[in-house]
Amino acid sequence: MAKKKKYSERTERHVTKNPGVYERNAERVAGQPDICFDISYKRDGKKVWEKVGWKSQGYSADLAKKIRNERIISMQHGEELPKEKVKAPTFKEFAEKYLKWSDGRKKERGKTKAGKEPVTVDKSRYEHHLKDRFDDKRLDEITPFDLERMKSDMAKAGIAPKTISHCLGLLRAMYNRAADWDIYQGPNPVKKIKMPVIQNARDRFLSFEEAERLLKELRHNFRVKKEYKELDDPQLHDMVLISLHTGARASEIFNLKRQDVDFSNGLITLRDTKNSETRYAPMTGAVREMLKRRIPEDPKVPADPSALIFTDEDGAKINELSNSFERVVNRLKINEGVTDPRLRVVFHTCRHTFASWLAIQGTPLYTIAKLMGHKSIAMSERYSHLSPDHKKQAVMGMEQAFNGSGKIANIEEAKTK
Repeated sequence: MAKKKKYSERTERHVTKNPGVYERNAERVAGQPDICFDISYKRDGKKVWEKVGWKSQGYSADLAKKIRNERIISMQHGEELPKEKVKAPTFKEFAEKYLKWSDGRKKERGKTKAGKEPVTVDKSRYEHHLKDRFDDKRLDEITPFDLERMKSDMAKAGIAPKTISHCLGLLRAMYNRAADWDIYQGPNPVKKIKMPVIQNARDRFLSFEEAERLLKELRHNFRVKKEYKELDDPQLHDMVLISLHTGARASEIFNLKRQDVDFSNGLITLRDTKNSETRYAPMTGAVREMLKRRIPEDPKVPADPSALIFTDEDGAKINELSNSFERVVNRLKINEGVTDPRLRVVFHTCRHTFASWLAIQGTPLYTIAKLMGHKSIAMSERYSHLSPDHKKQAVMGMEQAFNGSGKIANIEEAKTK
């Protein structure tokens, strides 16, 4: 089978109806044909070729003819021709620079196969969704049309809108960084793209009974089942407990060190959070008791304050949860019959449950926002419908007033009076 040509390979030029204007067929997106227009003229007795642009970018043979005429007129009047532009780097070339720069700056790591070092989410998105599509293109050759096609292809492949949005966000950040570094000063194609609508807010939270069943199963049942022997250490139980009682994210729990636990004041310090702000979580009695077990006080053996509270089997930092949580949820049939991903119980549901419980007991949204580490109260307003607030009381009061009067006015009767 003949090797398929890449769009970037030079193809044969064909003369158009306009003298000195040529076109050549090529592929700018895999499987998508496009036409590139070139012009030719003589300068100082030598034939000069100049690339004008692609049809998908809005160029045409007539526009190329106009540009050629401008070049000839400029030479006739002794004017300098526009200097040849410095070629923009390929997406692959710039991606290598950008990912090397971002690797040490972004804390969030993507999922990876067992035994392999986790990579940043930027690198993961590049390798899975952008690399094969754009690597051979130059930055000035990636158009809004290309990005719309990427959106469409990803959606057809069943990729979540949030992932598509993240990929477009990465592209936008890369173009902005290229401009900041004076590597590329052309337009940012992402600016003309409408981001996908994301509807992934989780409304599901655990009832007190469900949470107790979950903790009990993690704490007791798995110890006597050989197929779950990796859970002999109730570590997963303890992480679920912390999240349910403090709203901590999994990544924040993985980062917990002994120095972050203050038994005197009953506080846990959560550092390296998603929004890079440190926050403090009050300990409940259950969390205090659990942490006392994990951080034993032995005056003969001083504890290392920088030691992680939760580690993997080798004593190293945990980077992601195993499938153990999903297995226990399935065993309890909590997700049975649930097809909407937003309603399925996952580890992050524990954090959502914490905020929901606070709202149910009437905690002000401002306090919930602070405890959750939300950047604004607007992020906590999703819990407002659970709060027994003044709006509900006002409606109940109105009903009592009507009932107290013994009669509700009939508008039709009032019109005849």
